[in-house]
Amino acid sequence: MIKESALRPEQAVYREVVKAGDYYLRPMQQGQTIRILDLEGNQAADTLFYNLHDTSERYSAVDTLREQGNVYLTAGTVLLSNEGNPMLEIVADTCGRHDTLGGACATESNTVRYALQKRCMHACRDSWLLAVAEHEEFGMSKRDITHNINFFMNVPVTPEGCLRFADGISDAGKYVELTAKMDVLVLISNCPQLNNPCNAYNPTPIEILIWN
Repeated sequence: MIKESALRPEQAVYREVVKAGDYYLRPMQQGQTIRILDLEGNQAADTLFYNLHDTSERYSAVDTLREQGNVYLTAGTVLLSNEGNPMLEIVADTCGRHDTLGGACATESNTVRYALQKRCMHACRDSWLLAVAEHEEFGMSKRDITHNINFFMNVPVTPEGCLRFADGISDAGKYVELTAKMDVLVLISNCPQLNNPCNAYNPTPIEILIWN
């Protein structure tokens, strides 16, 4: 569902451009709103959310999809944790829908899906592992890398129940906004994938904006 935001970028309390292949890791307080902005179009932002005060509580795709009865995320979706608690709500969305079934790219999946020589290519899982390794203050490790959301990524579900990676439906300047229902830790990999059309075979930057 397309729903535009009334928030103005010049009033944001925090802004950061995240280069293709880089990560974003930052706490967000209850009541704050985050915008993930697709600067150049067709750029997947692989995202994980955690309870800031107990990272064993984190976003659950299973609970979220079961409760909303829809496989896509969009404006009005409430993201639930693995303990059934509301974490964030999507309050604005100019893309229309987002994937939470396709998972994140990894060196292992690049090898299995594409070719053995693709194993050395950078992947979202690498970015997340680097983030938790460089920020020991959050007390996380690779075991904390779980369900993710692929903002701006187009993963249609076929009538047979299969998934396929299709051309993106985002465009330059499109965004998604989420308001925190609890204090959360936001971890994003700005996807470096070059082997399928999720980034139009050309990974580009995204911008993060936060409002109080």
